[in-house]
Amino acid sequence: MSSLTKISYIKAFSDNYIWAINHQKTKAVALVDPGDGAACIDFLEQNQLSLSAILITHHHADHTGGIKDLVAYCQKNNWPLTIYGPANENISHCNVKLTENDIVNLTDVNVTFQVIDLPGHTAGHIAYFANDSGEPMLFCGDTLFSGGCGRLFEGSAEQMLNSLKKLSNLPEETKVYCAHEYTQANLKFALTVEPKNEALISYNNRVNDLRSKKLSTIPSSIKVEKQINPFLRCHQTSLYASAKQFDAATTEKELDTFTTIRRWKDQF
Repeated sequence: MSSLTKISYIKAFSDNYIWAINHQKTKAVALVDPGDGAACIDFLEQNQLSLSAILITHHHADHTGGIKDLVAYCQKNNWPLTIYGPANENISHCNVKLTENDIVNLTDVNVTFQVIDLPGHTAGHIAYFANDSGEPMLFCGDTLFSGGCGRLFEGSAEQMLNSLKKLSNLPEETKVYCAHEYTQANLKFALTVEPKNEALISYNNRVNDLRSKKLSTIPSSIKVEKQINPFLRCHQTSLYASAKQFDAATTEKELDTFTTIRRWKDQF
């Protein structure tokens, strides 16, 4: 990604972020998970940008609901549009189906992504990871949030844990662009699970300050998430101890701890 490529967010619904990747010279933009077509069109028109690509992480409507309107808008403007999405999910208008390690080369915005399969939240969920130049970046939909992870709607706890391990193995400087502003709520739970985590306490203070000013807490980073996110820390003794307090049947196996912590969060 060159210095001319910019990442912006478009707010949608109550807490969604639609990510816009645009090149300041070409005026082209790629959108990630455009759930709200009208919000995206407003962004394009206000910034005088042309839409060239859409990247979809999974099939849920708050990530795909704007596709139909954006396709019609591009046809009206005679803009060629490519829509990328997971091969294992049925998403209308998606004309490039992606699986693990596929490459997405967005020449218009000067970014090349590698696809990562992340089953758990949904069966076919994918992420887009770029590490070709500059700061690595990850668009991970609803798999990894700052301080949390997605609910298990279609996949198993084992699948989600394995997906999160893939992400935790990315370079620590990787910027994490998730699709929701859930950070404050996630950290309330994280502090319940791991109240003595100094990095978490400090991060929570910073997040509260940002939100008091109505500023975004995203992007986070892999380094930060490994320090503060309970779902990336289920191998730690402190997480096992908390999980066992919640459910005495929890064993020291990382998957058992993760399963208990996820169930605890669902009830929190």
